[in-house]
Amino acid sequence: MKPTIAPFPAARPRRARQSPAIRGLVRENTLSTADLIWPVFVRDGVNEEEPVASMPGVMRRSVDLIAKAAKEAYGMGIPAICLFPYTDPSLKTEDCAEAWNPDNLCNRAIRAIKDAVPEMAVMTDVALDPYNINGHDGFVVDGEIVNDRTVEALVRMTLAQAEAGADIIGPSDMMDGRIGAMRQALEAEGHQRVMILSYAAKYSSGFYGPFRDAVGASGALTGDKNTYQMDPANSDEALRMIERDLTEGADMVMIKPGMPYLDICRRTKDTFGVPTFAYQVSGEYAMLQAAAQNGWLDGEKVMLESLLAFKRAGCDGVLTYFAPAVARYLNG
Repeated sequence: MKPTIAPFPAARPRRARQSPAIRGLVRENTLSTADLIWPVFVRDGVNEEEPVASMPGVMRRSVDLIAKAAKEAYGMGIPAICLFPYTDPSLKTEDCAEAWNPDNLCNRAIRAIKDAVPEMAVMTDVALDPYNINGHDGFVVDGEIVNDRTVEALVRMTLAQAEAGADIIGPSDMMDGRIGAMRQALEAEGHQRVMILSYAAKYSSGFYGPFRDAVGASGALTGDKNTYQMDPANSDEALRMIERDLTEGADMVMIKPGMPYLDICRRTKDTFGVPTFAYQVSGEYAMLQAAAQNGWLDGEKVMLESLLAFKRAGCDGVLTYFAPAVARYLNG
C-alpha cells in the first residue's frame, strides 16, 4: 500500500534535513569500508613503484610493495584487493601460456599478500588480455576471438590462481560457458571454497582506456571487443547473462562499467537478489580525478557521492581505485 503523505504545512520534509544528527537517522543508504574492493596493478621488480599517467594517484607496484600496500589497506578496513598484472611484453604470446604459469606476477602476488595479511580476501582477474600478444581476452584465430578453446585456457588460469591461494576468481572475459567450466574444475580439484565473482554484464565500453594503459594492453589490442563484450544499448540481455552465470555456479555478479550502468545494477538486485557488485572503472576514476585536479569539482565530495550512488542502486560493494582515499575519509 502506498503511504499517504500529509499536505503542507503538516508535512515539512525539510524537518528531516535540519541537522547532521537528524539526517543520519533517516539516511537510507550508507557507505562503509566493508563495501570496498581495491583494484591494484602489479609489476615486476623489487621495491619498484611507478605512476599510471592516465590514472592520477594510481601506481604499478612490485610484488613486495603490493603485499605492503595490502596490509596497510586491510588495516584501514578494506576487506578485499583485486590483482591486475602489468606483464612484460616479452611474455605476451599467441598461446598466452604465461596466464597459467604458477609463478607469474599475479600468482606470486597472491602468495605474497596471503603471507603478509592472511585475513584479506584476494580477488583475481581471469582473462587472457594481459598475456595475449593480440590484446584480446581470448585466443585470436584468423581474426576471430574463438570461444571454446579460450574457455579451456581460462580454466587452466583459474586453477593456477586457486592453487596460489586466491579467494575470489573474477572472470572478466565474457566467453560463453566459462563459469560452468570453471566451477566444475574448481570442484574437481578440491577448491570448493573458492568463490566466483563473475563479470556477468561487461559492456564494450569506451571507459576502459586508462586501464588498458595500466596493464600495457593498449598498444597490443587489434580491432575491438564488440563480438564478446555487450552492446551498451542492451539491458534485457544483461539480465539473461546474469541469470546464465548464476545457473552455472557464480556466487556473485559484477556490472562493468559502473556509473553509466546503474540501471543494470538496480535491475539485477531487484530481479535476482544476489550479491551484486559494480566496477567503478578507470575512465570513471580518471574523469573525476582530472576534474578535481583542475578545480572544476570538489574531489572528495564527488568521490563519495559517486560511490554512494552504487549503494543506492542496489550494489553490495564496489571495485574502486578510490578505496584507500575513501577508507581514510571514513576513518576520520
